[in-house]
Amino acid sequence: MSAAPSPRPASRGPLILALGVPLLIAFALWAFAWPAARTAPRDLPLGIAGPPAAAERVADQLRQREGAFELHRYADEDRAREAIREREVYGAVVATPSGPATLTASAASPVVAQFLQQAAAKAAPHGTPPPTTDVVAAPPGDPRGAALSASVLPLAIAGVATGALVTILRLRGTRGVAGLLGAAALAGLVATAVADSWLGVLAGDWWAEAASVGLTVLAVSAFVAGLGTLLGVRGIAVGALVAVLLGNPFSGVSSAPEMLPEPVGMLGQWLPPGAGGTLLRNVAFFDGHAVDAPVLVLTLWAVLGLLAVTVGGLRAEGARARPAERAPEPVAVG
Repeated sequence: MSAAPSPRPASRGPLILALGVPLLIAFALWAFAWPAARTAPRDLPLGIAGPPAAAERVADQLRQREGAFELHRYADEDRAREAIREREVYGAVVATPSGPATLTASAASPVVAQFLQQAAAKAAPHGTPPPTTDVVAAPPGDPRGAALSASVLPLAIAGVATGALVTILRLRGTRGVAGLLGAAALAGLVATAVADSWLGVLAGDWWAEAASVGLTVLAVSAFVAGLGTLLGVRGIAVGALVAVLLGNPFSGVSSAPEMLPEPVGMLGQWLPPGAGGTLLRNVAFFDGHAVDAPVLVLTLWAVLGLLAVTVGGLRAEGARARPAERAPEPVAVG
């Protein structure tokens, strides 16, 4: 009499679901809420201009907030304004005979501009608010920078979706690379048409903005497609985790990288959403100053992803060719 079959082990699916969902929620809350709850200036680049003695008194007041500012000295107000336009500093405090004056750049970050006004008021005699000049103002269509901040997540999602489609459709080698490049180029054109031509929330060179958006989408999509080529569906999940759950809250676009706790602020600029947000801001409002670092970061992500997709295509072709090579030759009879 044959032994009865042993009962199948209970499925682990419910247990994985019961543990995985709370862990995912906790991770997402940490990634999004923790940086927001710890927003404060950390070595925020700030200019000090004016006569040496008066400027030093202002600097002494600002140094009382230990670790908040990275102070840059400039000879006069004109040089400080130039430094703001070239993205060397977020703003400046100018010492004048009538008291300090504040220079801000709301296009760089409305949050930082407001914070600098408050800090300058505390450094002024008797706490009187000093006069403020917005050297590089945010566009009228987006005075609080909300639209630019909100653009990071859709670009990341678009990149993840594109990379996922390339993986699911099994586009490898030349076809995969062509698909990624074409989708990124179209995404750049469409997004710029909406944000610049229609909404008016961008104010730079139209084609440079389109190129910036396209490079950002390409960096994310190539990264996801490359992981998908190497790891399958699991690669899509890892790419989405990095680009959306880490890249978006760590980007610093809604405030500034220097306003996030370390090492989040630095790490975010090495991820595609943070580098893409910085690149788009500098192209749209600062005539393309300080774009070298974000362009390099995005290019590295894009190149590595495209290489993985290309190698995956070569491996697939090799796997198809091997069975034909091993096929035995027919044996003649008689």
